[in-house]
Amino acid sequence: MFNITQNQLKQLYEIDDYLWLEETIKILKTKDLQNLDIENLIEELESLGRNDLNKVRSLLRQIIIHILLLEYWQQEYERNYHHWRGEIIAFRDDLNNNLTTTLKNKLIQELENIYNVAVKIVSTKTGLSKNVFPENCPYSLEQLLDDNCYPEKHS
Repeated sequence: MFNITQNQLKQLYEIDDYLWLEETIKILKTKDLQNLDIENLIEELESLGRNDLNKVRSLLRQIIIHILLLEYWQQEYERNYHHWRGEIIAFRDDLNNNLTTTLKNKLIQELENIYNVAVKIVSTKTGLSKNVFPENCPYSLEQLLDDNCYPEKHS
């Protein structure tokens, strides 16, 4: 087994990022830290964090979209009620499996923005006016994550 140098590792990152990842893991396991490609490692870790946040944001947005459909879209309610509830269950499970304390705190901070995007999507999908929906998010994060919490249908 040969030792890859820091410069070789940096070049590898530009050519084959998966192989770069495998080599970086080997370097970390052997504690050959002088040959680490620190700049690209930092970039990859930052990207990983962004991806995790985007994933939980997206899952929460999907939960809100389906809750809004359940609560406000009467035209398709009878036909889609079970489907929407099933989607909420799946998105909640995925979100709960990916949520950390830090990501949960970030979602709490971004809840209003995520809600506003969900309202735009539901309004566009259904043709319902944005004025039909509450201006501010009427749900807490705890409610949105709670498997037993579903909205009342609006008439």
